[in-house]
Amino acid sequence: MVPFALAGLAAFAVATLVFLLTDAPREWLETSVAGFLVGIPGLITMIVHDRNRRQRRALSHPEFHIQEV
Repeated sequence: MVPFALAGLAAFAVATLVFLLTDAPREWLETSVAGFLVGIPGLITMIVHDRNRRQRRALSHPEFHIQEV
């Protein structure tokens, strides 16, 4: 899920830059900034969830090994 969160953050960041460089309505800029800021806690949540899922899977499936990064 982390790649999806990163893609969403990147999309909102690009949209914010485009709206800053063009004469876009202020509401669009505010929406893109809010989307980026709301995506950060979502990314953190997904990172923690994936880490915990790897640990749970290692306990329930002995053939599954956790790869250290």
